[in-house]
Amino acid sequence: MADEVDIPVKVIDRRRWRDDGEANPAAAQQAPLKPTYVEELEQRVAQAEKQAQEYIGKYRLAAQEFEDARARMRKEVAKDAERSRREVFASLLDVVDNLDRAIDASRASNPNDPLLQGVDLVRQQFLSKLEGFGVKRIASEGQPFDPQLHEAVTTVPPTATVADGHVAGTIREGYLIRDEVLRPALVAVAKSHA
Repeated sequence: MADEVDIPVKVIDRRRWRDDGEANPAAAQQAPLKPTYVEELEQRVAQAEKQAQEYIGKYRLAAQEFEDARARMRKEVAKDAERSRREVFASLLDVVDNLDRAIDASRASNPNDPLLQGVDLVRQQFLSKLEGFGVKRIASEGQPFDPQLHEAVTTVPPTATVADGHVAGTIREGYLIRDEVLRPALVAVAKSHA
């Protein structure tokens, strides 16, 4: 083993986080405590967090817009359903008008006819069913003329029982659905021709 030669080995520690404060205090103050790849990773994490916050903000804005659109859609669907419902009720009012005409014509010829009484009961039942859905007749006779509720078809001279500007007679009944006019009443209005 005489041929073995002892080769001196020198190790240089280049890690930046080692404590160089004892060997070289000036280098310890200048050198960062973290390696550059850690700093780069921290910057990437900060950028990723910033981007994630931007995406979260955009997501929340999009979710709010979606909820607003959904609410608008629900309102539109409800309006369409109400409009269709009103159309159905308005068409059923023609049936009530025809029942009223049939009853008025039968009363003139035979007021005690059992068939007339049956038709009158059917009309009353029909009106009560409509009331269950919020549809009710507008009381017009003798009331002051209201252009929101009445549509004047003709004028007649005032009498002792009907004052000027009041409804003297109803030509076609008007109906409300809840508090809104479904169909205005066609009326004759008492008006003095002075």
